Amino acid sequence: MKKATPSVQKLPSLGLSLVPVLALISLLAADVIAFGEDSSYGANQIAMLLAALVAGGIGMIQGTKWEAMSKAMSNSVAQTTEALLILLMIGALSGTWLLAGIIPAFIHYGLQVLEPGIFLFAACIICGVLSLATGSSWGTVGTIGIALIGIGTALGLSPGWIAGAIISGAYFGDKMSPLSDTTNIAATVGGTDLFTHIRYMTITTVPSLVIALLVFLVVGFGGAAADGNFEASFASELGNAVFGTFNIHAGLFVAPIAVLVMISKKVPAAAALFIGAILGALTAIIFQPNLIMTLSTLGEGASFAMMAFQTSIQAMALDTQIITGSELADALLNSSGMAGMLNTVWLILCATIFGSIMQATGMLQSITNAILKGVGTTFSLVARSVGTCLAFNVLASDQYLAIIVPGNMLKDAYEEQGLAPENLSRTLEDSGTVTSVLIPWNTCGVAQSGILGISTWTYLPYCIFNWISPIMTLIVAATGFKIRSLTEAKKTIPTVSH
Repeated sequence: MKKATPSVQKLPSLGLSLVPVLALISLLAADVIAFGEDSSYGANQIAMLLAALVAGGIGMIQGTKWEAMSKAMSNSVAQTTEALLILLMIGALSGTWLLAGIIPAFIHYGLQVLEPGIFLFAACIICGVLSLATGSSWGTVGTIGIALIGIGTALGLSPGWIAGAIISGAYFGDKMSPLSDTTNIAATVGGTDLFTHIRYMTITTVPSLVIALLVFLVVGFGGAAADGNFEASFASELGNAVFGTFNIHAGLFVAPIAVLVMISKKVPAAAALFIGAILGALTAIIFQPNLIMTLSTLGEGASFAMMAFQTSIQAMALDTQIITGSELADALLNSSGMAGMLNTVWLILCATIFGSIMQATGMLQSITNAILKGVGTTFSLVARSVGTCLAFNVLASDQYLAIIVPGNMLKDAYEEQGLAPENLSRTLEDSGTVTSVLIPWNTCGVAQSGILGISTWTYLPYCIFNWISPIMTLIVAATGFKIRSLTEAKKTIPTVSH
């Protein structure tokens, strides 16, 4: 893979490169003051575009051609196409799975099995196993994650802690799964094979997960995650509302199982999720005919087939609101379909434009070069690698850029230090993959916030695994524990007999 290079002959100075960053930070801060939690519904998008305009203006003054920036934007937006499609499919799936009673069934059975004390611990493990099996944190959060939000809310836990446990588990599984795109990208960019990369990640990733699980256990049993506005009757109220509205049946789980099987068989995530949405609509027709007739607006003279068609398309594309008579249930049992994801798509596109212009003008590389200046020891190299990945997640607003660009830039530095490539690939994942979801304007932060309906600022402090991972990689580097040299790596390369 070729190193990323800017479209300018001379890099802009560090001071100039920081101007768009400071402009963006100032605008985002103003948005939070002026709009509060609603800042991501338009204001932050404008902030991204204004900061991109500042970066583009400086770039043109410095000699970057508009054609180069336009090409960079086109390439970056093209790279987000699959992610945006997945988001839309998650919206469609959540709509038909609500209509079919699949999500309510997860809530119903979850309330019978899970207790408040173990919920955060169990949610993290469930999402970790599912994400490990499928290689998709987004798919995990968009399916079982939505159901766990309902269960946790009914058990009286605060939204931040619930989302933190879900995201911690989902990103652990995504990071360690051989099916994950980021895991494969990090191994390729680092220059090591996939399974060496995964084995080497266990050194930092397993302890990080253990610490997160212990925190979730202590917090759960200590009651620190409880929502102060919760009443004990809410759980039974929600359970009764679900059971009284939906026909809860084992057949409802056919669609989720089918989606898991498809993803595990490497069916493209967008296709698997869309098929899952269609299966959800078919499940609703079979098991929830009364609900379909209640939700349809076609009137008594319409055929059931047309009612089913109308409600299914409505659930996929627009919104579904289940009225049960329970205020808590009515607040949870709703979906906005694909339309509910459009604001997230809008923000991702604006963030991508800002990141691509920063890269095309050489500003990102200028900032990175300043970060890496004077690297001498293994710890300083790893520490600045972590800082570089974090900077790209903040500035470029994209998880993939936070892995690929720093990886290409740092590869030679690791080789010069005599370090095996798996040191780099592990650091890229420990700091690039897992922290992306913590940045409110990063594509991952925007996506998970939109899927769960909980703002990034709300869940950010509680994603324990995501916070611990970059710290753990710094601890390992500082102690020198399992820091593999190039010499050691070469000794373990198997020889092929003829």
